[in-house]
Amino acid sequence: METLNRKPFQGVWNIFRFNWPFFAAGLVTTMGLFAASVLFMTPYSAWLFMIGLCILSVMLISLGVSHYVYDRSRLYRLTWIPEWTLPAHPEMVLLHAGFDESSPFLFRKYPKASWQMMDLYDPEKHSEPSIRRARRAYPPDDTIRRIDTEQIDWMHTRADVQFLFLAAHEVRLRSERIVFLKQLQNGLKEEGKVVIVEHLRNLPNFLAYTIGFLHFYSEKEWKLNFKEAGFRVEQQIAINPFVKAFILVKNGTAS
Repeated sequence: METLNRKPFQGVWNIFRFNWPFFAAGLVTTMGLFAASVLFMTPYSAWLFMIGLCILSVMLISLGVSHYVYDRSRLYRLTWIPEWTLPAHPEMVLLHAGFDESSPFLFRKYPKASWQMMDLYDPEKHSEPSIRRARRAYPPDDTIRRIDTEQIDWMHTRADVQFLFLAAHEVRLRSERIVFLKQLQNGLKEEGKVVIVEHLRNLPNFLAYTIGFLHFYSEKEWKLNFKEAGFRVEQQIAINPFVKAFILVKNGTAS
């Protein structure tokens, strides 16, 4: 289990090593363009150098933004979570895709809660190379329940709050994602909440990650998914310019 003492660059280092082929390809391309601009004096040398500089800048910007999001912003300080009225010993669920950085901070914030930890990753359905590398680096604890996103056995328990930190987007198929959200409803108390934290496919993430922002979903898409699954967005919180939290309740539940 990860401790509360995160290293100063832990978040950005994880981003680098889980996506190292992208950065390696970018670096090789950049060095090749720089070398070509010097060795082959052509009318296009300046353009080759500028293209290489742009590629290098894109990589450095994406790493800089990742450092801000995961190491410097309030994401893991959890100060953005509203002060809800909860039972003395609330039932909490944390669902992730096998790579979990949030649980130590959630456990500290809710020390009297009873926690269920669930791993939604299915190698047959969720084929992103970066998440496979993350799972190799941080093998999931054997005590964490592996679940099927399309049929979750809640074992007769219902949660006051369910948390998904940067995990729901790993369910890539829209149809599976909506079924998964419906499954979350089945494990939620009538007045319970679901907290989904995600990057969005928007301008800030495009400027930070260029085409990498296509790995995320738009706010419009998420809201359509929530509505189709029977949820209502009770509150949305901009944790930082790149990450937003959606707090969901069952449709028709009073605030």
